[in-house]
Amino acid sequence: MKILAVSDVESKYYYEYYSPGKLDGFDLILACGDLSRNYLEFLATLSHCPVLYICGNHDDALDKNPPGGCICVEDKIYVHKGIRILGLGGSYRYRNGNHMFTEKQMCRRIRRLRLKLWRYKGFDILMTHAPARHINDFDSLSHRGFECFGKLLDKYTPHFFIHGHIHKNYGMNIPQKTVYGNTMIINAFDSCEFEYRD
Repeated sequence: MKILAVSDVESKYYYEYYSPGKLDGFDLILACGDLSRNYLEFLATLSHCPVLYICGNHDDALDKNPPGGCICVEDKIYVHKGIRILGLGGSYRYRNGNHMFTEKQMCRRIRRLRLKLWRYKGFDILMTHAPARHINDFDSLSHRGFECFGKLLDKYTPHFFIHGHIHKNYGMNIPQKTVYGNTMIINAFDSCEFEYRD
């Protein structure tokens, strides 16, 4: 299965420089937050696959005006062709906002999913906006990752962990892909294509 992950900035390749057919080969698009409603609707209109999205820390406007044609997977396990995708949007709380959370608040969100996690026997892809703590995050509150995400990786060992929030222009050595145990971690800033194989 070919998947496109996007986050934080509207990819010029898939938007401004779009040409017919560029999105045809994808089976799934994962939007990891801080993307405009127009861009998400553009992807949903011109691709032939589901566009799943979660909210980033700058996405309060999507609460009242969600993108048409897209599927919000906040606090859900969404199954696409047998692949279980867990969505947890938002960032570490550094100011007021609908999609900013303390560590305790994010842990509470995960605890509320216990029954779903048990029913679905875990998940295959963890889709978040923020990274996990101490895995390519920063010490500043605005770009700190969540410790509870690392615990999810340790407990359920998903194939992929897709996140955004850490822009490539924040530093020269920010990797797009990192291996953590049996999980491939992908920073979806701008865009990243990857293959999901069982």
